[in-house]
Amino acid sequence: MEKKDLRQLSSEDLENLMSELGQPKFRTSQVKEWLWMKSCRSIDEMTNLSKDLRAKLNENYTINAVSIANSQQSKDGTIKYAFKLNDDHIVEGVLIPTRDRVTACISSQVGCSLSCTFCATGFLKRERNLRFDEIYDQVALLKAEAEQHFNINLSNVVLMGMGEPLLNYKEVKKGIDTICSPEGLGMSPQRITLSTAGISKMIKKMGDDEVRFNLALSLHAANDEKRSKIMPINDSNNLESLKEALNYFYQKTGTRVTFEYCVINDINDHPEEAEELVAFARAVPCKINLIEYNPIDLAEFQASSIEKLERFRDHLESKGLIVNVRRSRGKDIDAACGQLANKLA
Repeated sequence: MEKKDLRQLSSEDLENLMSELGQPKFRTSQVKEWLWMKSCRSIDEMTNLSKDLRAKLNENYTINAVSIANSQQSKDGTIKYAFKLNDDHIVEGVLIPTRDRVTACISSQVGCSLSCTFCATGFLKRERNLRFDEIYDQVALLKAEAEQHFNINLSNVVLMGMGEPLLNYKEVKKGIDTICSPEGLGMSPQRITLSTAGISKMIKKMGDDEVRFNLALSLHAANDEKRSKIMPINDSNNLESLKEALNYFYQKTGTRVTFEYCVINDINDHPEEAEELVAFARAVPCKINLIEYNPIDLAEFQASSIEKLERFRDHLESKGLIVNVRRSRGKDIDAACGQLANKLA
């Protein structure tokens, strides 16, 4: 008989299990502390439980912990990870160090169904959604890696890895809630950013839930025809519907959205496209991240020159918009989203 994952039990289920095993109530809190505060990876690690209780738990339960299958470190310090799930699927994560912080980028699905033409993950078939504990595990593992490699606490988490988080919203939200809980990793939700390709009804759902974490929209073009060419999801979630949803989200949460805009040579980096972005950005309380494109083997897109990127930025700033330029990291390794998983598939 296949063992159940102990982490899939609710608090009530866990309390009932401890009662069935003749354990005092405080055992439930001890087990939860091992699972979510101490990020234990096996029942045998729970050393303040008796050997007899651990043996009984091991008879029917396990912990399907995510593990690191592969990693690559760039000259700039960026580390790309391939995480192995208990069913042998692979997802990706990245640690991105700067002078005073380390950011973890994590995945929400195995593969992706959205087929964005410039993204390596778009060439991978979507196999399944990640469970909330698999989302939690990526952060717990990268937190430990940040401390080991950079001697610093993990400062930020972005869901910008493989998959579309809003197509797995229930598990993603539960994973973030666990990461932020005082009974979990205790991270501030304001240090967590969910990045979406743009599912309008789910952005509104986030507003209704009054989430406290940040929202980023992968925009990449502020013209429906151009955006649909590189992001087919725009056909069913066009810019007008996204504008409405984002403003609804802002009204409900008070959180300003971030527009992520990969600047791709001769695709979206001309003056008229900068002006289209100005018009769209003025309609939604936002800030803009211009991202230097990291080319992939599976597509012919190339990064814009530094001069074109800076002209694009200068135009936006001249119109009073808040703009940050994100330089590409990990160019000497498979750091673009989906690259490493494609090689290991």
